[in-house]
Amino acid sequence: MQRYFVPAEQWQDDGVTITGDDAHHVMNVMRGRIGDRFLCCAPDGRTAVVEVAAAMKGIVEAKILEWIEESREPGIDIYIAQSLPKGDKMETVIQRCTEIGAAGFIPFVSARTIVQYDDKKEAKRLERWHKIAKEAAEQAHRDLVPHIDRIVSWKELLQRFDEADLVLLCYEQEVDNGLGQVLRQWREQADRSASGKQRIWVIIGPEGGFTEQEAEQAQSAGASRVHVGPRILRTETAALVALTCVLYEYGEMGGSR
Repeated sequence: MQRYFVPAEQWQDDGVTITGDDAHHVMNVMRGRIGDRFLCCAPDGRTAVVEVAAAMKGIVEAKILEWIEESREPGIDIYIAQSLPKGDKMETVIQRCTEIGAAGFIPFVSARTIVQYDDKKEAKRLERWHKIAKEAAEQAHRDLVPHIDRIVSWKELLQRFDEADLVLLCYEQEVDNGLGQVLRQWREQADRSASGKQRIWVIIGPEGGFTEQEAEQAQSAGASRVHVGPRILRTETAALVALTCVLYEYGEMGGSR
């Protein structure tokens, strides 16, 4: 069934109100009629089977039939911290990584970032990124839309490393520590008694990569420098590969837990 992510304020005890583009999609794209059923996801990750009860221009009222217990979300939260790439590559990263299972994205500016950051355009850019993440989450039948942070500086990113249980800096000059090796070692030492999901940050540099100074700064701030193989990957490819590797190690992509 088609699924839609609906804001908290549009839920009632026994129903949900669909508005805007989603209402248009229900009635005009999907040719929805009274009695048709689809899925609605609440911000807390719960998913309900709903049935169209009434429809008018721009609004669909649906009643909740049942709540689905199963979850499609990974057992670990992985955030992709991506230095802003050229063109529409950030959109590709958000779309593909959302499908794969990323919990969120932290766009940042580093020394070799080519894109000129413009704070006047940030709101519109974030709005588009959120829309892309929402549509990708619907397509992948996820229960949550990944969170997208505001764009931060390299210095700000370093100062936030304590928000993660593990920070992995993907660095092409690293030769000794592979991502899988570091992750397995960390998992053996991780505190399994800790409550809540573990959170991993995967940090990806821009087209020109990180400077040696940035790599040293990240390591000093607590990051583990890793490589994802002997081949040099494009920045948008590195994000997909690293995310997939971490999820595989956690048994989320057919791997072993």
